Amino acid sequence: MKINFKLFTTFLAVAENASFRKAAEQTHLSLPAVSMQIKQLEERLGVAVFQRTTRRVELTREGEDLMISTRKALAELEGALARIQQAAEVQQGQLSLGCVPTVAGTRLPALLVAFAKTYPAISVSVRELSQPDLLEAVRRREVDFGIGPMPEKHGDLEFEPIFVDDSVALMPAALVSLDKTSISLRELSRLPLPLLSLGASQFQRKLNQALEDDDMSPSMSYVVTHVNTLVAMAEAGLGICILPAMAAPPRTKLKSLRIVRPSLSRTIAIMKIKSHTLSPSAARFVQLCGMLEPLPGKKTG
Repeated sequence: MKINFKLFTTFLAVAENASFRKAAEQTHLSLPAVSMQIKQLEERLGVAVFQRTTRRVELTREGEDLMISTRKALAELEGALARIQQAAEVQQGQLSLGCVPTVAGTRLPALLVAFAKTYPAISVSVRELSQPDLLEAVRRREVDFGIGPMPEKHGDLEFEPIFVDDSVALMPAALVSLDKTSISLRELSRLPLPLLSLGASQFQRKLNQALEDDDMSPSMSYVVTHVNTLVAMAEAGLGICILPAMAAPPRTKLKSLRIVRPSLSRTIAIMKIKSHTLSPSAARFVQLCGMLEPLPGKKTG
């Protein structure tokens, strides 16, 4: 039997009012129209749902069962519609996002605070992932969207750039003149350069490629996995540390110089499945991300 909600709404109005006339007033239908709809319902069910007399309208046993089920069904439907509307208005819901560690440890916390102030009923789940794992999590729809460096090949994903993160060289202040603010990659190639392992960083792969393109062969005595280790080695005087500006520690005795000729940078972007429509809450968070700018003192050049 195909469900006709108009019939069930009219049935419930008659049942609750015990009157065809009052049901007609409540539903803004004519009395004949109400009678016709109840007749259609009974014909479809194959049983009578009301006992009619000149004075009273009473539910049959089947009618009582139908009234209970109809009330439950309509209440469930109203609840679902309310939940959908609340989600559309970003009043409640869930949001899952993935983020690379350099963004998660610098820019993401402030975004989460701002989002929570505006949308306190939205539950946010964050996964901190390396770029390869982040791309895969987005592809598998394990997260609503990702925040991280834009890869060279987009594949089945689409990207919305947020800002550009320049690279910097962290070096002991004793090796740098006070007025120096930038350094060329060739100058850096003449100094000891502890590097991140290729598997640890897309950035390191780009750096190695830039060195190879200009036939530069720096001294690489150490290959490490973690940024903190790289910075610690530079602070200990074991070499020069090259990092995305965002990954540079806020408090260090090393001096930060912007890298030029060539400049090295990465584009931080929102990543999601192509043609995939984000939920209202996810779309609002992405809008918030679009307000980000490079960190003060680390602008592109």
